[in-house]
Amino acid sequence: MRPKQWIKNGFVSVPLIFDVKLFDPLYLGRTIAGFFLLCFISGTVYIINDLVDADKDRQHPKKQHRPIASGQLPRGIALVAAIVIPLTMLPLSFLLHPGFGAILVGYLALQIAYSLWLKNIVIVDALVVASGFVLRVAAGVYLVNAERFSPWMYVFTTLLALVMAFGKRRHELVLLKENADAHRNSLQEYNLPLLDQITGIVTSATILTYALYTFSAEGLPPNHTMMLTIPFVLYGIFRYLYLIHVKEMGGAPTEIALSDRPLQVTIILWGLSIIVVMYVLPRI
Repeated sequence: MRPKQWIKNGFVSVPLIFDVKLFDPLYLGRTIAGFFLLCFISGTVYIINDLVDADKDRQHPKKQHRPIASGQLPRGIALVAAIVIPLTMLPLSFLLHPGFGAILVGYLALQIAYSLWLKNIVIVDALVVASGFVLRVAAGVYLVNAERFSPWMYVFTTLLALVMAFGKRRHELVLLKENADAHRNSLQEYNLPLLDQITGIVTSATILTYALYTFSAEGLPPNHTMMLTIPFVLYGIFRYLYLIHVKEMGGAPTEIALSDRPLQVTIILWGLSIIVVMYVLPRI
């Protein structure tokens, strides 16, 4: 179920923070509950993905050690878990909020389609990965009954996720080289110049989108102090690109986030700057 990957589910808290409801006990509690439900559903997706890709994972230098690919976890047990977990968690998600539950159903269906088919279609594979992040954000909107959440954040989330998705594809090409297409069919349709060009385009759009959000979105402080958070986004993205192209660390964005100290500090400072701008300064 890859607990280290559950950090991605933190995107469900984006509406909580940007709708200025972080310190509301009701909405904070609902978001935390939604986070854990998302963890179980995304964990189910990883089980299904590993069941489908067990043979291909055995050809990957790192993925060959996963429980199903290595034979440590029997396929029968994994299959039962992949059925029982969503049958338990999806009804709970509808109890938390019907809209949240509906999005989780859509997320699960899309990710199953990805594991079985969509991940083999060039470019579409990265778009589906990005949509998973957007659905997490959309799920959080229902949990906090967001009133001032800007559509700009959906665009920013999509583009940021695409930066990470194409960065991961680039890492797979570099790591697997001539065996890349044996691991993932879509990789035979990619090459490094294409991925570098796409990454450049998406990175530029990500930065521009966030900048536009900071001074044009509704519900932000009228003195445009949100623009003070732009440098942290710039450095974070540039640091991520540095780790991909220079350090060749782009295997999984969560692994980078959990291992690179400068990136961790940047994320923390960005979060603190948002709290100061949106929660503290308006009260002074």
